[in-house]
Amino acid sequence: MTLPRRDFFARLGGLALASRWGAFTGPETGNEKAAPLETGAHAQASVIRPVGYAIIGLGRVSLGQFLPGLQFARHARPVALVSGSRGKAEIIARRYGVAPQRIYNYDNFDRIADDPAIEAVYVALPNSMHAEFTERAARAGKHVLCEKPMATSVADAEAMIAACRRARRRLMIAYRCQYDPVTRRLRKLARGGELGRLQIINAHYGFDISPFYTVMGVTRPEWRLNHAMSGGGPLVDVGIYCLNGSRFVSGEEPAGVTATKSVAGHDPRFRSVDENLAWTFHFPSGLLAACSTSYGCNMGEAMQVIGGEGRLRLAPAFGYASQKLAGFTRTGQVHYGPHDPGPQQFAAEADHLAECIRHNRAPFTPGEEGLRDMRWIEKIYQATQRI
Repeated sequence: MTLPRRDFFARLGGLALASRWGAFTGPETGNEKAAPLETGAHAQASVIRPVGYAIIGLGRVSLGQFLPGLQFARHARPVALVSGSRGKAEIIARRYGVAPQRIYNYDNFDRIADDPAIEAVYVALPNSMHAEFTERAARAGKHVLCEKPMATSVADAEAMIAACRRARRRLMIAYRCQYDPVTRRLRKLARGGELGRLQIINAHYGFDISPFYTVMGVTRPEWRLNHAMSGGGPLVDVGIYCLNGSRFVSGEEPAGVTATKSVAGHDPRFRSVDENLAWTFHFPSGLLAACSTSYGCNMGEAMQVIGGEGRLRLAPAFGYASQKLAGFTRTGQVHYGPHDPGPQQFAAEADHLAECIRHNRAPFTPGEEGLRDMRWIEKIYQATQRI
């Protein structure tokens, strides 16, 4: 596969993505206004020089979603890989046209400072490593797109923000669903009063986790079941979608929280992390958000928003593709759910940060958004009663 051919189809994919993605303007963050994610005809007329990304960590999300997604991106491309396995990185480098000299490991990572082709990094490592590599990337003069959860502690999240601020580099947290057009439609209807006064949000996301996972034929123990590496159980992995989604859709910050967690029986998978966790956010307006998450059962994924004059259900709600919205508002029935293949959501994220870099704007989901979730995660754990 030659580079011109790959780039040609990548641009075609990017144009197709642009025709489906809805424009929006982000909230203000500090003294800056977040950059709009502009698509459609305007975006096609506003071509910018692509930003080169180094992908840090060649695991499930990088190989299954982010790198395939960059083939649909208009303003982003992979130029470097960072991995503890040189052999695996060489295979991936050939697949995506990355030069062998731009394969780094975790020890020589700081040499990216001398590589001008790398302008941003995508951090897709175990949660406990997010802070270290975000700070190292900032010191190397690179912008950062970091997977959620942002870190494993509030202190680490604050340090990440400070490091990027000192280096004058952008820090964006990969809240993919905030870039999804179906989720944004729910947000617009809920915030716009189409449901009347919001009363209840119900959200859940969980699955039956395996103690092992396999990537490129290599099977390892599941790091998400190791508290030292993950920072928590299902809450920080998939429950965070419910947490962030209730804040995002409602437009409110909770005033308080109650929570409960459990381990059913004596399942050896859950020696250091929770199996089940449920919490309720209490918002200043009177809205309640009842959320639950699990590593012990395939509970699926959904978010229901109920108001005095309508009810909407997003299901599937948080996965990589095919979100669908259905229900009714005070003005009629709602059925909305264009099918966007999963990697395109990752293309939207990568393109958005690229546009922010080129136009010197704050991203729609900056480090401060990740820090807010980290603070609520901490409060949920503090409020948790074990049964």
